[in-house]
Amino acid sequence: MQKKHIITLAGKLGSGKSSTANRVAEILGYTRASTGDFMRELADKRGITLGELGALAEKDPAIDVELDDYNRTTGEKENVVLDSRLGFFFIPESFKVFLELDPTIAAERILKDAEKNPARHKEVRGEYNTVEAISAAISKRLASERTRYLESYGIKDQTAHEQFVLVIDTATLPLEGVAEKIVEEYKKWLEK
Repeated sequence: MQKKHIITLAGKLGSGKSSTANRVAEILGYTRASTGDFMRELADKRGITLGELGALAEKDPAIDVELDDYNRTTGEKENVVLDSRLGFFFIPESFKVFLELDPTIAAERILKDAEKNPARHKEVRGEYNTVEAISAAISKRLASERTRYLESYGIKDQTAHEQFVLVIDTATLPLEGVAEKIVEEYKKWLEK
């Protein structure tokens, strides 16, 4: 298989995918793309939250088709860091990275980030303003995605580590360390 100059970055909610993708793209001079940002645009256009968009996607396969097309189009390019849960699936010749994180730490990070970046976390308001509520919302969203991904693509668990070239627990390294590790391992991978 021909290796592409694309890093697909997947991971648990709150694991730092967006920040990591931004930093890795900056280090390498690559373009950054994000299925999550694209999903937020779709949700905004409909006037709903990401969670509501996920629930709607369970009934309306056209939403996943739009997301799939976004991933495929990104996969036609080079020198890209793609922040996407299914980028590894749609771009198998990419350098596939998964960011792991304990769900409680993830919820704490999301709550903290919502204070600084409310536009990105519109869903963190009202009933989703505690670590417990966010943890529950994360579990619900993960279950929704698992159901959709199994039915649509035959993927039993999009978080299974064996699907990735590199897995990093972001609770053990700061952002800069995570980004440096990805760049280091990516360069080794390209040379093999």
